[in-house]
Amino acid sequence: MSLADWEPVIGLEVHAQLRTKSKAFCGCPVVFGAPPNTAVCPVCLGYPGTLPVLNREMVALALRVMTAMDCTIHERSIFARKNYFYPDLPKGYQISQYDRPLATGGGLEVSAQGRTRRVTLNRIHLEEDAGKSMHEFPWDDVPGGVSLVDLNRAGTPLVEIVTEPDIGSAEEAFDYLGKLRRLVRWVDASDGNMEEGSLRCDANVSVRRKGETRLGTKIEVKNLNSIAHVKKAIEHEFERQVEELEAGRPLRQETRLFDPGAGVTKPMRSKEEAMDYRYFQEPDLGDVVVPPDLLDEVRASMPELPAPRARRLESALGLPAADAETICSARPFADYYESAVAHHAENPKAIANWLLSDLLGRMTDADRLAGRVPLPAAHLAGLVRRIDDGTISGKIAKELLPELIASGKSPDALIDEKGMKQVSDEGPIRDAIAAIVNANPKQVETYRSGKTATFGWFVGQVMKATSGKANPAVVNRLLKEALEG
Repeated sequence: MSLADWEPVIGLEVHAQLRTKSKAFCGCPVVFGAPPNTAVCPVCLGYPGTLPVLNREMVALALRVMTAMDCTIHERSIFARKNYFYPDLPKGYQISQYDRPLATGGGLEVSAQGRTRRVTLNRIHLEEDAGKSMHEFPWDDVPGGVSLVDLNRAGTPLVEIVTEPDIGSAEEAFDYLGKLRRLVRWVDASDGNMEEGSLRCDANVSVRRKGETRLGTKIEVKNLNSIAHVKKAIEHEFERQVEELEAGRPLRQETRLFDPGAGVTKPMRSKEEAMDYRYFQEPDLGDVVVPPDLLDEVRASMPELPAPRARRLESALGLPAADAETICSARPFADYYESAVAHHAENPKAIANWLLSDLLGRMTDADRLAGRVPLPAAHLAGLVRRIDDGTISGKIAKELLPELIASGKSPDALIDEKGMKQVSDEGPIRDAIAAIVNANPKQVETYRSGKTATFGWFVGQVMKATSGKANPAVVNRLLKEALEG
């Protein structure tokens, strides 16, 4: 099997749960982890005679995503009924959008293997979620072989983001999904938690020989509940399809499930076509009309987006691209950084270095996403300021950091309390150097014979004699004068 002769063609369908308090078409709360079937009502259960009412906030949050992805937002769109039978779909149909979605076009830049390109979108549309079928339970009184249904998720508002088949590798898919998750979080449209089902992804994968333009047979892969699983599933599916075709076995359009434990995809069912769902316009809902004032309100409230913000940090503050990208990995984290810089604008690079090395290592991923840095922004800025003005050395600052975090005291207060101010007065430093030079003539002779590596030993002795408080720059200058004079 020669994978080098083939290339994958990939499109992703991502469902992002919108951060509304209530469901798409009723007033039931959107909750996670509530007891089964407690966040339901006759509307989301599909009782006869009930009528849906569109949640305005659902539309507003979706518009934020669409604006962030530079989509064409349509003033008028419609809902449709997507008909299929499944136990967790109580109405027997899902309210979704089909031929007239809320937005089309737009896209997102991805980077992989040293190449950057734009993944374009086919559409973004609104829909409601189904319930959840449960096959394993914590209860002892459920007979074996029985499945139960929890309808708490039924009616949860979703935005579905569908790409064109523009993605050319598992790495690009990985980058796209990571950036999309960052974006929906950044604009406060979704929490993006894949482990809670707030962000779900299906991958459409086909292969073709390099140089061909015709698309191959599309296989849909489901059960991708992490960004890492998306990458692994695409890698496996690419190899599997190539192996089948090179063995002369034609592929058939189907839906497959990814088994994370085995790292393979398995057949689920033959792939449905649009006609199988018997789409027709939802008769209980009128057209979705986006009023100009709502669109103006959404656009006015949009934050600076992560990619341009990272570029601004590079150009305006001189940060390396990798540092700017990490700082802009979450909006609260970037807000923290810029707040610290506002307190000490003279050294934004040093603030970034402390944030990304000494502080980020003490944080969980959830802390980073929420901007929960263990040191107030003003205190980080104050610590860097005291290094810059020579009050303390970088070494002393690192020693102080754990207590700064634990005590909540300001750097100035703790430096005074501990008596940790750096000694920059040349008199005491000259006295310490003279004593060390006079007491160690052999080491002085070794240095002067050309073995300058011993200089570090002398620096260590001076720092020891001054309890680590001597200004290293002053020590280096005066010590060199003494040893070379």
